Amino acid sequence: MTFAVAVHGTRGDVEPCAAVALELLRRGHHVRVAVPPNLVGFVEEVGLAPALAYGVDSQKQLDADIFRDFWKLQNPITALRRGREYITAGWAEMSETLASLAIGADLILTGTTYQEVAANVAERQGVPLAALHYFPFRVNSHMVPVPLPRSVLRRGWSAVEWVHWRILKKPEDAQRRALGLPPATVRSVRRIVEGGALEIQAYDELFFPGLSAEWEGARPLVGSISLELPTADDDELTDWIATGSPPIYFGFGSMPVESPADAIAMITSVCTELGERALISAGVWDVEDVPSDAHVKLAGAVNHAKVFPVCRAVVHHGGAGTTAAGVRAGVPTVVLWVGADQPVWAAQIKRLKVGTAQRFSKTSRASLAKALRTVLTPDYQRRAREAATRITTPATSANKTADLLELAARRGQASGQPAR
Repeated sequence: MTFAVAVHGTRGDVEPCAAVALELLRRGHHVRVAVPPNLVGFVEEVGLAPALAYGVDSQKQLDADIFRDFWKLQNPITALRRGREYITAGWAEMSETLASLAIGADLILTGTTYQEVAANVAERQGVPLAALHYFPFRVNSHMVPVPLPRSVLRRGWSAVEWVHWRILKKPEDAQRRALGLPPATVRSVRRIVEGGALEIQAYDELFFPGLSAEWEGARPLVGSISLELPTADDDELTDWIATGSPPIYFGFGSMPVESPADAIAMITSVCTELGERALISAGVWDVEDVPSDAHVKLAGAVNHAKVFPVCRAVVHHGGAGTTAAGVRAGVPTVVLWVGADQPVWAAQIKRLKVGTAQRFSKTSRASLAKALRTVLTPDYQRRAREAATRITTPATSANKTADLLELAARRGQASGQPAR
């Protein structure tokens, strides 16, 4: 069969889809891939060449002020305008790219963001749509701070979805006209759900117990998916770790911060105070001229699967994949979240009592030291080891996902639904 995989976002969004695409290739299927231009090289290096550029540069999106300012109080009209411009950039280009990618495909796979773009193309081409969700994105009781009656929860969630649709409506209307589709009269989420999209939840039920039952199995939870790729620095990092006590890992993926130098200075100071070594994965930070002490190791990309298990604790931004990797490693976690869905994962880490969390921009030397003292206690370490026994391996998750996609594609073939 032929699968069109088009996903936008950071590496944390793209890598799970890439892992699934490689599993589909291993099974003998044809796979076509489109990702943000800044991640084309990444997916081609792992074996998914040639890949098409899909939408705008996702790292530039994260570097934009609006991403960091999302949680700040601001004029609602200004916030709405900036938000619309931010989240709809590249919409038409993504539609054109995916429309060409999906010709003759048996299924379209996308990610959590821009699912509406893919849904309209799938509707036009008459093929099934599937999406990987990295947190509970549809109506559920786990994402609200207090218990609510089901009717109230549904009405509130529907209202949020309607507002989201109105924000997206102008570019979506233009996309549907370009595709030759009739104007949409109901919100996009309702069309996606009622259209039978396969929404695969790429996280473990450990984090949201009872969620699968609440959804009556309609959205399968398969576990977190990653490639667990080795890096060029694996041997060097292994040697450095072996020279002393297990370090504390610090890494923030693609997340921008105002001053990487100040962040590294704070980490260095806190670890000096606690008598701990620090391994800092710089990610997108520019740290070329930033000095570091002997007990601090600055590194580039890090193989989480290899490094996390030999650390005392992990401190990170709370991305879905990194959170799962930390729990899988059986070590305590401190989440210093920046934005997007990261507060969701921060809350689950605290609920499981395998770590603690706070907002990165509000973190001080004192609060970081307090957080680390908390998670390095025996109780947190014991609970972290126990949680690790209940989480799915990435390979198992990718296999489950490929099974689901094959089944959905076969059902689409059997239905014989013609393209419009």
